[in-house]
Amino acid sequence: MRILIIGATGTIGRPLVAALQGRHELVLASRQQAHEKVDLSDPDSIRALYKRIGRLDAVVSAAGEAKFSPLAMLSDDDFAFSLKSKLMGQVNLVRYGFDSVSDGGSFTLTSGVLASQPSIGSGAVSLVNSGVEGFGRSAALEAPRGIRVNIISPPWITETLIAFKMDPTGGMPAADVARAYVEAIEGKHSGSVISPKFVS
Repeated sequence: MRILIIGATGTIGRPLVAALQGRHELVLASRQQAHEKVDLSDPDSIRALYKRIGRLDAVVSAAGEAKFSPLAMLSDDDFAFSLKSKLMGQVNLVRYGFDSVSDGGSFTLTSGVLASQPSIGSGAVSLVNSGVEGFGRSAALEAPRGIRVNIISPPWITETLIAFKMDPTGGMPAADVARAYVEAIEGKHSGSVISPKFVS
């Protein structure tokens, strides 16, 4: 398969690339330090990426940002940024990508545990994660030519918790999370929100 990975240089993207390399042809993209540059918050950047890279069998998004901060401190700009990046960035990745993906291909998007288990400070993040899940389920119903759409909902990532000097207990290593993406890409799921905790 020819697979586009958005966020290929990120915490999840790196082990995902390692898991797929050698078995598939990979097109690596991120905002920086990848073969192809793309900004999910910019619709024109997404369109230009698809135009450059041509036909694909799968598209994976392990990217998109949202602001984590107490609700009283979240500004209009913080919400707008979160919606534009992690939510609409992934929505547009699917909308603009249908024509580039082969029959029976797939899109794999990323939400996160804060959609179902919110915490103090997760107002914007929980909003966009829930939106990604709702959109992904809906898009799977309308995707043409047998194209599948799934969403991975990672728990807290061990490496992220360590980077933020938080207790890593209960986190999941990024390499283990990456296995859920591989299952979504190579499996038969469609319209599923997949928790890496339940992928062996």
